[in-house]
Amino acid sequence: MNLPAFADLLASRGLRLLPGSHAVPVELLVQLPDATIARFTARGTTLRMSRFSPDALTAITIAAECGCGDHHPQTGPTRLTLSRYAVPFDERTIDGELLFGWQSYEAGLLRLPDAATHFFTLVDQLQTTPERVLVAV
Repeated sequence: MNLPAFADLLASRGLRLLPGSHAVPVELLVQLPDATIARFTARGTTLRMSRFSPDALTAITIAAECGCGDHHPQTGPTRLTLSRYAVPFDERTIDGELLFGWQSYEAGLLRLPDAATHFFTLVDQLQTTPERVLVAV
């Protein structure tokens, strides 16, 4: 499975894959139905899903090699990313060391099809709101 095929799978579930996502190592930026931004990463022994405000997205312009304007444009392409000051307001993790016995960097070795199952597990956890129960004291 490549990123375009994964984007189609997400679209069928009402989610939108954003530019700036990578298949190796897996790092996905996804817009959820409530317009919040979910960032899924697979690093070390941890799979992490963080949810951010839509305002956390920013665009950066990459400078051209020389910037002279003669043979290269003065500004390069624009990339969509999370602001370096963005703070997640919700986060879920899967501890691969605890669940799968991973020792060092196995999460970073996951391919997109293998990481996708964990992605959907974590996104389901993010989208379910915990039930509030009143307790008498």
